[in-house]
Amino acid sequence: MHELALCQALIAEVEVVARRHRAHGVSAVRLVLGPLSGAEPALLQSAFPLAVAGTGLEGAILSIDPAPLRVACDSCGAESEATPNRLVCTACGDWHTRILSGDELTITGVELILEQSPATQGSMEDSAASHV
Repeated sequence: MHELALCQALIAEVEVVARRHRAHGVSAVRLVLGPLSGAEPALLQSAFPLAVAGTGLEGAILSIDPAPLRVACDSCGAESEATPNRLVCTACGDWHTRILSGDELTITGVELILEQSPATQGSMEDSAASHV
């Protein structure tokens, strides 16, 4: 299951963001995932809790938004949605197309738990959160 390795790489990237912002932890990660990304959303969801165990992301929620598969036609110039096994132009039917979106696995948001003030220490619900 290569989704576990993808989650581990994702954690490494998010930890860089958290360190840069001097965050206390991470409560949520949002991804955009295309159908040609090579990753299965359900498998990423199931691998994520295993991968974050013992890290600064432990307990974080993973949200995955699907990216549409869009192509641009080299023959007629039209842009249209396509399906993974049929990357043809819906306007003219030509197969000379370029993928515009649908192959990405992109981190689009990270919710950080910022340093707790003495008044709220001990309560994660009172922690400040920030979207990156």
